[in-house]
Amino acid sequence: QIQLVESGGGLVQPGGSLRLSCAVSGPSLSMYRLAWFRQAPGKERMFLAGIRWSDGRTYNQRSVKGRFTISRDNAKNTVSLQMNSLKPEDTAVYYCAARLDTISQWTYWGQGTQVTVSS
Repeated sequence: QIQLVESGGGLVQPGGSLRLSCAVSGPSLSMYRLAWFRQAPGKERMFLAGIRWSDGRTYNQRSVKGRFTISRDNAKNTVSLQMNSLKPEDTAVYYCAARLDTISQWTYWGQGTQVTVSS
């Protein structure tokens, strides 16, 4: 059983930066991929970026590539999302998710953290 707890959300001005963190706990993390998603009001949940725990390989959704960067800290068991040049349309609830590397369905989800980009 994987547990995920997000933190770091808040209010930020357009053009600003924010770093989200996801505390990961559970067995055999090297068998998992972790990812960040977001869901804006009235919209579907959207994949942003993912990382393979075993080797740190990352992959990003094209629309946020260059602004959002995912990383992991093996020693602290955390996955982070560094978000730069934030725009009002980045306002959403951001979720951390995990799945086994061998399946396609994201199985475990955190509770989400609100990010609001506004002046």
